[in-house]
Amino acid sequence: MQVLQVQLEVGVDPAEVGRARRWARSRLVGSGIRADEPVAETLILLISELVTNAVVHTGCPAVLRMLFPTAPAAPVRVEVADVSEAPPAPRHARRDDTGGRGLELVDGLADRWGWHPEGAGKQIWCEVDRAAATALT
Repeated sequence: MQVLQVQLEVGVDPAEVGRARRWARSRLVGSGIRADEPVAETLILLISELVTNAVVHTGCPAVLRMLFPTAPAAPVRVEVADVSEAPPAPRHARRDDTGGRGLELVDGLADRWGWHPEGAGKQIWCEVDRAAATALT
């Protein structure tokens, strides 16, 4: 199966999260995923959470990758790599906390997610099944 892979280098400025979302939206459209498809909004939210975690918790640049299989039913994969060796640490936010829910959201929205060491750091990835997201509409 062929896969289209695109990537964006993300700086440590929190404003980079918005730039990553805008970039990802344009790449989704370019890959044939319409902006109004449920999978598009799910992917944008996942990207926002993963990039925010990389920027906020590592203080280092990161690389956002999106992988689009050419098979329409195959999952779309999002990867965020950074140079921190620290594994992702899911938190359990209290009801009045304003943060700390990122990985809980990823766990709830992605069909699969995980992480592994990559180079001097790590990669956190998630996948969303297009067929399942389309079936929900």
